[in-house]
Amino acid sequence: MIKAVLIAGGQGSRLWPISRSSYPKQFLSLFGDDTMLQSTISRLSDLKIDSSTIICNEEHRFLVAEQLREIDQLDSIILEPDGRNTAPAIALAAFSSVDDPLLLVLAADHVVQNKSAFTKSVNEAVPLAEEGKLVTFGIEPYEPNTGYGYIKRGAQHKSGFKVDAFIEKPSSQLAQEYVSSGNYFWNSGMFLFKASRYLEELEKYRPDIFEICQKSIRSAEFDLDFLRVNKDHFSLCPSESIDFAIMEKTSHAMVVPMNAGWSDLGTWSSLWDISKKDKDGNSSHGDVILHETKNCFLRAEDKLLATYGVDNLIIVTTKDAILVAHKDNTQHLKAITKKLKEASRSELELHREVIRPWGKYDSIDKGEGYQVKRITVKPGAKLSVQMHHHRAEHWIVVSGTAKVTNGDKIFILNENQSTYIPVGVVHSLENPGKSNLELIEVQSGSYLGEDDIVRFEDKYGRVPK
Repeated sequence: MIKAVLIAGGQGSRLWPISRSSYPKQFLSLFGDDTMLQSTISRLSDLKIDSSTIICNEEHRFLVAEQLREIDQLDSIILEPDGRNTAPAIALAAFSSVDDPLLLVLAADHVVQNKSAFTKSVNEAVPLAEEGKLVTFGIEPYEPNTGYGYIKRGAQHKSGFKVDAFIEKPSSQLAQEYVSSGNYFWNSGMFLFKASRYLEELEKYRPDIFEICQKSIRSAEFDLDFLRVNKDHFSLCPSESIDFAIMEKTSHAMVVPMNAGWSDLGTWSSLWDISKKDKDGNSSHGDVILHETKNCFLRAEDKLLATYGVDNLIIVTTKDAILVAHKDNTQHLKAITKKLKEASRSELELHREVIRPWGKYDSIDKGEGYQVKRITVKPGAKLSVQMHHHRAEHWIVVSGTAKVTNGDKIFILNENQSTYIPVGVVHSLENPGKSNLELIEVQSGSYLGEDDIVRFEDKYGRVPK
């Protein structure tokens, strides 16, 4: 019995400005039509998977649920109050398992281009995991890449090799030596082992993480479709990767080779590596016009992008940001996100267009004392019953039908009709129709931040208990 465990808590900061903390790369369509999360789930279809669990943070719970709904997938979802790296996340999945399954642990934001080769390697690892080994999958390297950790293989046992050592990201010279020797793999961050075996090793080497995660699951509560981990317990858990916590210490680590067109898609240059290119080596996405341009990755989200006489660049445009970087330096993009954080820039966390469980909004204009949003509400969806201390709102319906609560009045608005909501008045918005409701919201006031919302009722469980 195999249980798939998908870790979906990463931030993907090196793929800014597309990937942001409120909408990171695992929820984006970066390679193919499906999102990274959906592609990871689809990859499992040829394996005998009995159940699946997705582990994500509180903020992304509705993104996960919606993307599962789009592909008719029903998985359990465990919510981490705070990200604590992979060792605790896997422990939560193990403690919540029944009948001691094999846990196939996968990152939700990796690319695997050869599904059959992936399936073959996983099946080859099953006998090793069943005999109590902790199996990781080693990617057969085709270049001396310094962006990956490496695994040194030891003696062969059945379809795998004993792990001799885990090596952090090496220098260029060492990476070349590793690849030339044929005795090293890239560390993929994929694993297969019994739930009980993992917990035994965790209790042995990191009893603090074991105990905290056990308490966190025992006191977890179901909220809608989510298993919400106890925040008071889990906040005390150390942040530790499975490699540091267990794999580098255990005597039962095995590595099974995999040659499946894998990439962790950690940088824009790695996406360029695996993308289709024109005769000049360019990978273009969106409305792009090129002239005398070579070896570039170009992505335009909402406007025309034109280039002339450039080489070896990454150029990415969104509604509110533009990135221009040399393709050889994208490993260091965190320097940009660090500056954004120091400057408290909203572009680090939020896109101009923000997804909500009821639909989305696009902040199309803002200035001193005002902000204009285009709001889309899905059929049957309803925003929370709420009020604001510092802003008034004016709603104008563009298309569809709006059911409005404005103070003690409840009424219907149709196309070209509007309502004004003064500061401090309790209000809500609902779409009773069968098509999207589109409206323009004009906010005015002394403070327009998203934290100026007091919720009284919410069908999505966003009212604090």
